[in-house]
Amino acid sequence: MVFKKLLGSLGVGGPTVDTILELGAVTPGGTLGGQVRLKGGSADVTVEHITLELVARVEAEQEDGESEGTVAFERFTVSGGFTLTADTEHSIPFAVTLPWETPVTELHGQDLGIVLGVRTELSVAGARDKGDLDRLTVRPLPAQEAVLEAFGQLGFDFRSADLELGHIRGSGQRLPFYQEIELSPAPRYADRVDEVEVTFLAAAEGLEVVLEADKRRGLHSDGGDTVSRLTIGAHDTPGRDLAAEIDRWILALAETRSPYGVPGAYGHADGPAQHPGPGVGTAVAVGAAGVAVGVVGGMAAAEVVDEVGDFFEGDDDEGDEEG
Repeated sequence: MVFKKLLGSLGVGGPTVDTILELGAVTPGGTLGGQVRLKGGSADVTVEHITLELVARVEAEQEDGESEGTVAFERFTVSGGFTLTADTEHSIPFAVTLPWETPVTELHGQDLGIVLGVRTELSVAGARDKGDLDRLTVRPLPAQEAVLEAFGQLGFDFRSADLELGHIRGSGQRLPFYQEIELSPAPRYADRVDEVEVTFLAAAEGLEVVLEADKRRGLHSDGGDTVSRLTIGAHDTPGRDLAAEIDRWILALAETRSPYGVPGAYGHADGPAQHPGPGVGTAVAVGAAGVAVGVVGGMAAAEVVDEVGDFFEGDDDEGDEEG
């Protein structure tokens, strides 16, 4: 997507900027490449810096319900300190590394409803202007895909995905929010759990997977939530039977009597645990032979497109949360 923004802070005749991202999805921890193209206005100007800002649409738990806002979670200065002469064009290539915890926005080409964007800030002679948003598409790492594939082999269905403001206690989480992928149980597990929420915390050395199950109340077990964790090394996925590990965890839930396997696992470090409800997203069906993608419930594809479109077309700087 190419966006063009006239720098209103510089008035009529100021420079314009187009940011072009390389085609295709990137992975967490991967390289995002592209170009920033400038066109000079009616007079020479001094470009102090050009900064790329990664932003996300995030949900936050409040006493009176949930709210949504824009969170900036990474910034990259890609150029600066040069003179842009009048009526000339200048192209600046860039290649920046995404944070490892960057959320996944698609699975096998299916949009999950997670909204990420790249915003370009141009500072000229003391005046700064933040341009429109360019959408960022992120596909899962092989280890993340292996976990989702394991749930697919066990017959789970994907309900939705969202981003929650807060911190998972006891984790190495670095971003100010985390992603939850919600799954509905296969029939064989329906008497034990209502749903399972999966959170990926990736790092260069491997992947931490936080699994939260909403347990059903039974004759010999309490209801409530229980949390477990899987740690997958960067090269551990081949030969590891993740489906068997997840199956053993779910089958053991009936014997877990405490509502939380890890007390206060979700939420801010100094606040109460958060238990977010379903977020905005497209449902993804998971087949036994692998991850088969299709919209089967939740928000219809057209509604997701409208939601994403509103974010990129109607975003402004007021009310933004700085990460």
